Amino acid sequence: MRWFNHCIVAGATTALINPILVPVACLGSTAPDWLEWVLQSMGNKVKHRTVTHYVSTWFVGILFGAFIWDFSGIITAFCWGGFTHVMVDAMTVSGVPFGPYSDRRFHLFGGRFRTGDPVEYAISFGIVAICAVLIQFTYAAGWYPFFYDWGGMYSEGVIDAHEWRVNRFRLF
Repeated sequence: MRWFNHCIVAGATTALINPILVPVACLGSTAPDWLEWVLQSMGNKVKHRTVTHYVSTWFVGILFGAFIWDFSGIITAFCWGGFTHVMVDAMTVSGVPFGPYSDRRFHLFGGRFRTGDPVEYAISFGIVAICAVLIQFTYAAGWYPFFYDWGGMYSEGVIDAHEWRVNRFRLF
């Protein structure tokens, strides 16, 4: 898959939880590919979709960031981006390895797609559409902790006119 689609999938799914971490997740969504370049520049011979594309490694990184140690969700968001990258790559013909000791490749949906196919873009924008609908439902239900309804808070008397004027154009 192309980096554009990796960023879209990671960004849309991260925006459901915390929109502030979207850039970190987008950086993480490209990490499995640029980490190959880093390893090669250090003298290691790395094939594409091998060492940096282990499903288990990115999943363990998410668990580490979420439950053991993380500063403001940055590690979790970065590893979530890498995990979404690997999951989207698992839809392709070549697939991805599950872990360092697995001899088979992991495929989603039978691994029928090729990088650059129109199906790649359709899947990415489909995920964005699903995330947008989920955001609308959670916002309409009155819960979305990162997009404040400044006008609603002013009309309910929670904030005063000065605070409304200062924050009315702020998204976060």
